Amino acid sequence: MRAVVFKGKHQMEVLDWKTKDLEPHEVRIRVESCGICGTDQHIYHGHPGSAAVNPPIVLGHELAGEVIELGSGVSNLKLGDRVSIDPNIYCGECEYCRSGRPHLCDHLQAIGVTRDGGMAEYCIVPAVNAYRIPNEMSYVEGAMVEPVGCVLHGLKKIDVRPVHTVLIIGGGFIGQLFLQLVKKQGAAKIIVSEPAVEKHERLLELGANEVVEPTSPETVQHLMNIADVVIECVGRKESMELAIKAARKGGQILLFGVPSPDTLINVSPFTIFSKELSIKGSFINPYTHEEAISFIRQNIIRIEPLISHYFALDDIPEVMGKYPQMNVAKGVVTHST
Repeated sequence: MRAVVFKGKHQMEVLDWKTKDLEPHEVRIRVESCGICGTDQHIYHGHPGSAAVNPPIVLGHELAGEVIELGSGVSNLKLGDRVSIDPNIYCGECEYCRSGRPHLCDHLQAIGVTRDGGMAEYCIVPAVNAYRIPNEMSYVEGAMVEPVGCVLHGLKKIDVRPVHTVLIIGGGFIGQLFLQLVKKQGAAKIIVSEPAVEKHERLLELGANEVVEPTSPETVQHLMNIADVVIECVGRKESMELAIKAARKGGQILLFGVPSPDTLINVSPFTIFSKELSIKGSFINPYTHEEAISFIRQNIIRIEPLISHYFALDDIPEVMGKYPQMNVAKGVVTHST
């Protein structure tokens, strides 16, 4: 099959890539759509993903497609099923798996991270990781179930109430998903901090009450102690530090953006103490796939208006190299919709 192979830091190439025979519990899907995630960019630049990456490997953990081959032990799927893939594979035996926290698995594996993923014509996945999607859902929407599931997991870490002011730091794809869900929960006011002014109109359309450009001291000062809930979707030093300063007394902070492993922030423990802040992280998407499919199917979350770029497999090596300069809100590798 043809696949985009990650060969090492800043090295990707479209190759004829050998696929393997199915294990009894696996299925082969023809990939129809695969998202490009910020984590893929992290891996491209030499950082780990949800687990350590050992090239050569095919990236792509946001994917959907059609089942074209069944392992001998598979009974829950049939040929022709349209499926979205949860990429995370848990051991089921470690302390975390056995205590209801499988996403913290000591032996976590992931499609597109530790085993070949969706930036290819075909992909092999465990049958239990494939979830049927309805016929009215596009394959692009099916691929985006994974990031929606991650956002749902993060949202469950915080308590958003109708009296709350919510600040979302970062108005990119993930921030736009959070915006739609927070709006659905009935927050009193939603503010989005986003430096790219070309995104502001879309953010207002999706439900933001106010969008600010955090590039001036006056704007930053305006955000101080303003929010009951702060959702940080960027993963940069300055945005995470802003999250702590923006939270009101008793505030909740969700650090959702993925920073580089060497990123450090300056935090005043007295601020956390005196404001009695609650700060939480959010890692991947344990068993939120069916719920995410339902949110998309019911149009509670709009997906396709958020996709800014569509690519072919052959585009990817060049695209990954210049991705930060392309002003991509969300990019998808697609064969059909």
